[in-house]
Amino acid sequence: MNQAHPLFFEPKPRDFAARFRRRGVPTLGLRGRRKHWGRRALVLLAAVAVPALAAPTDWHPFDIGNAGSRDFAMEPMPFERSGDSFPGSAFYYIATAKDLAASPDVAASEGLDGALADFRGGPIARAIRFDLSGVDRSRALDCLTAAVYYEAASEPDQGQRAVAQVVLNRVAHPAYPNTVCGVVYQGSERSTACQFSFTCDGALGRRPNPFFWERARRVAAGALAGFVEPSVGLATHYHTIQIHPYWAPSLNFITTIGAHRFYSFRGKGGQAATFRFAYAGGEPMAAPHARNPAADKTTDPVLDPLALQKSYDAGFQSAAQGAGAAQAAPLAQPGDVGKAPARQAPAPRYAPEIEQRGGDRQYSGDKLPGSQGVKPEFENSGKWIGRPGG
Repeated sequence: MNQAHPLFFEPKPRDFAARFRRRGVPTLGLRGRRKHWGRRALVLLAAVAVPALAAPTDWHPFDIGNAGSRDFAMEPMPFERSGDSFPGSAFYYIATAKDLAASPDVAASEGLDGALADFRGGPIARAIRFDLSGVDRSRALDCLTAAVYYEAASEPDQGQRAVAQVVLNRVAHPAYPNTVCGVVYQGSERSTACQFSFTCDGALGRRPNPFFWERARRVAAGALAGFVEPSVGLATHYHTIQIHPYWAPSLNFITTIGAHRFYSFRGKGGQAATFRFAYAGGEPMAAPHARNPAADKTTDPVLDPLALQKSYDAGFQSAAQGAGAAQAAPLAQPGDVGKAPARQAPAPRYAPEIEQRGGDRQYSGDKLPGSQGVKPEFENSGKWIGRPGG
């Protein structure tokens, strides 16, 4: 076999050094090769480590982190700033207690219970504790969860807490039902003019999203456990920023959270003394009322916030006038006993046979025996028989 034939190749030796010797390349011994490659590794490591050991001021071209003495701050995105949120921004924005305290709508003063004592819109609500268990608590939780979900599913956490607070404020107000389900489904027998639009516009026919339903349920459970959302005060009404209801200019505007504007009653109806933050149970079914076509043809003043506001002011004014008249009337004097009143009540009407016998004169008492003074045996009544030690 001709080894010089171009189709045949010399078998390559397995020894690495032998390959270099066959090509005429000078080689090092095994120990020399280790030293040689070790020096190259040290040089490469030093080249990488030198920038890391450099002074912080030499690291500027890379702009990594807060290197050096520069103050590096991240600018928050719009959905991370309170006031710039919008429907749907709840995926990104969560209001914190620190952000809430820094809000211009909330004062920094705090009460004994740790809640904000007052703010621009007036006094805040007190906690309602639903200590009852069983059917009442379960129904209240379901109804409040539905209100938070259907009214504010895409709102930030603060917006959902505000909706729950409005429901509880109505529970505490005497103009509305004293149960959570009663408040939520008030007016749901109508096709329009229900207090919460989802109870009469067909929204309940859609299956809720499990994730957002659980989120609303946590907010509702916190409200029923005593959490108070201070940013809305004693608000009993709200509407979305896309509409402008007729009653909005006549009520007290408090604040805007997300896509909702919140209002409270003006005058006596919105004062803290009007609310009674107590819960007695008695929750009705957690479902809308049966539709009543006749209800759409009549107006219910209870569903009109302006009518309620006027009635409270008129009622308190009438009560104040009655109290003033009672204070202005002269007090009875001891000498007035036995005198006929200035205005006597009309005599009652009797049957004909009683009228024949004298009518009301039979009951006048003019035939009673006259007073002869105190009998002698009772003259010393109440006096000492003998003084002690005398």
